[in-house]
Amino acid sequence: MTGALGILTEADVGVPMRDGARMEAHVFCPDAGGPFPAILHRTPYGRSKGGYERYVRAGYAVVSMDSRGRYGSEGDWVPFTMENTGDAEDGYDSVEWLAAQPWCDGRVGTLGASYDAWMQWQLARLRPPHLAAMCAYTIPLELTEVDWPGGFRPGRRIKWWLTSMAPDLRRRRGLPPPHTPAEARRAWDEADGESPWVEHLPWLDLPRHLPPGLAEYARDWLEHPNRRPWRLGEVHAEVEVPNLDFSGWYDHCNGSMRHLQLMQRRGRTELARSQTKLVAGPWNHPGLGSRSVAGVDFGPQARLDLPDLIVRWFDRWLKGVDNGVDREPAVRYFVMGGNGGRWRSAETWPPEGTTPREYRLGSGGDAGFGGTGRLSTDGGPDGAETDRFDYDPSDPVPTLWTKEWFTGPSDRRRVEDRGDILCYRTEPLPEAVEIAGYPEAVLYVSSSAPDTDFFARLVDEHPAEGEGRSSGRALEVCYGMVRVRHRNSLDAEELLSPGQVVELRIQLGPTACRFEPGHRIRLEITSSDFPNHDRNHNTGKNDLADTELAVAANVVHHSARRPSRLVLQVLEGGG
Repeated sequence: MTGALGILTEADVGVPMRDGARMEAHVFCPDAGGPFPAILHRTPYGRSKGGYERYVRAGYAVVSMDSRGRYGSEGDWVPFTMENTGDAEDGYDSVEWLAAQPWCDGRVGTLGASYDAWMQWQLARLRPPHLAAMCAYTIPLELTEVDWPGGFRPGRRIKWWLTSMAPDLRRRRGLPPPHTPAEARRAWDEADGESPWVEHLPWLDLPRHLPPGLAEYARDWLEHPNRRPWRLGEVHAEVEVPNLDFSGWYDHCNGSMRHLQLMQRRGRTELARSQTKLVAGPWNHPGLGSRSVAGVDFGPQARLDLPDLIVRWFDRWLKGVDNGVDREPAVRYFVMGGNGGRWRSAETWPPEGTTPREYRLGSGGDAGFGGTGRLSTDGGPDGAETDRFDYDPSDPVPTLWTKEWFTGPSDRRRVEDRGDILCYRTEPLPEAVEIAGYPEAVLYVSSSAPDTDFFARLVDEHPAEGEGRSSGRALEVCYGMVRVRHRNSLDAEELLSPGQVVELRIQLGPTACRFEPGHRIRLEITSSDFPNHDRNHNTGKNDLADTELAVAANVVHHSARRPSRLVLQVLEGGG
C-alpha cells in the first residue's frame, strides 16, 4: 500500500467471485495499527480514487469496487432492469472477501446511494455472515417508481444512458468516444441541456443509437415499462441488519422512504426491525444534505453533514460505540416553510398523529390562472360543475428544472401564462396548516381522448410581493400523476370512451410543509410535465412506439355528485 496524509491506499485490487470473475477495487486504510471494521462501496459508476477520508480517519477501511462488467471489473454488465443481474451474489462474495482480509476485523458495513443502494438490498437478502449494517439510501422499492408507474421519464433516463452508462461500454468495445462520464457530460452541457434526443420519436427507436451492452437492455426496458424486476418489498423479511436511509421531498427516488415501514414490520431480526432509520429533508437526488436545492434556499437548518451521520451510524453498529444512535427516533424529517423550516421526529413514516383534511375543488368554470378556481373545506358556494382545458402534446407544459435535469423545487409563476393548467387555491390562510405524509388528489375526470395523463401538483403560494401581482412566490411542494389507461392497474389497460367520467386517485410524493398564515394552498391540474415525463399522445396507442399526436379536451368535474378534492394529512398541533 502507498500512504499519504494518514491514509494507506492500494489500487486496482482484484477481488475473486464464486464464478472466477474478478472485480477491481481500491482499498483505503488508516495508517495505523489494525485491523479495522470495513465499509464496502460497490458501484457501476466507476470506483473512486478518493473521497473517503472522513471514514478512513474515523478508523475504517474502505473498499470502493467496480461492479461486474463496469470499468476494471470482469464479466458482462446486466442492468437493474433485469431480474437476475448477479449483483446479489457478487455483493455477498465481496462482503465475505473483505471480512477475511488481514486489515479487516471481520465487521463489514455497506454504503451507497441510488443504484449503489439497490445493490446493497440485493446482497443483504442473501445474509452474508459478516454484514453488520447498511447505509443504502435513496432507492425505491420498484423500478416503476423510478420512471413512474405506466410511463417513461425521458429527460432523466436519456441523460443517464448517454452520460453515465454508455461511455464505459463504448470504451470497453473500442467504439469512438466519449469514453468517460466527464467527457459525455461536457458534450451534454455544451448543448445547454438541449439534447436532440428529447424530441426523438418514437422512443423505441432511440436504443439503436446506444452502444451494445446497453442498447438491447434499453429497448427491453421501453418494451416492458410495467415490469417489476426488483420487488424489494419482498426482500425485507430476509434482511437481518439495520439500514440508514436518506431521502428528499424533491428526490425522484423518494419512494425509498417506504423501506422504513416495511423493515419495521418485516425485518428478519429485532435489530433490523427496531433500528432501521430514515432522515428526510428538502432535497433532490444529488442534493441530499444541502441547504439550497435547484436555486431555492431552505435556510441553514436544512443542511446536514451526511458523512458525520454515517460515521456515527457505523460507529454504533461496526464498533459498538454507545453513542445514542440506537436510542434516537426512527425518523427525522424537515418541515418546509415557517422561519427557515424545522426538524421533527417520528417513530415511522408517514408519521402518526395526522388527520386527513379535505379541500373541495370548485370554480365558476374558469379555473385557469387568474380565474375563480378555489379550494375550500366547506365545499364553497355553488358554481360551475366542470373546468376544461386542451392538452396538446406538441406543446406540453415544460418541466421547470436546472441543466442538471434532476427534479427539484420550482417557482410555478414561470408557467402562469399557460392556458392548459387549472389552478385551485384557498383563501389566504387565517392560521398555519402543517402537513406531513402523502397528499392525495381525488379527481373526477373525462376526456375526448381514449387515454391521457393527469398531473396534480401541490403549491405553497406566498402573499403578493407588490402591487399589481396576484401572488408572490409559488413554491412547488410535491406532485403526482396518473396515466388514465393504468388508473386501476399497471398490468391492465382501460381506455376511455369519449366523455366517460372516471375517478382518479393521484397520490402525491411524500412531503412535510407548513403553510403560513396569509399563504394559500394551491393545487394545479394539468396533463403534461415534459421532458420529466414522456408525453401522452392521447391516441390510446403505445406512446413509446408510435409517433401520432392528438389534442385532448380534458375535463375536471367538481360537484356534490362528483366531489373532486385535495386530501392533506394535517399534523395535529402543528399549526
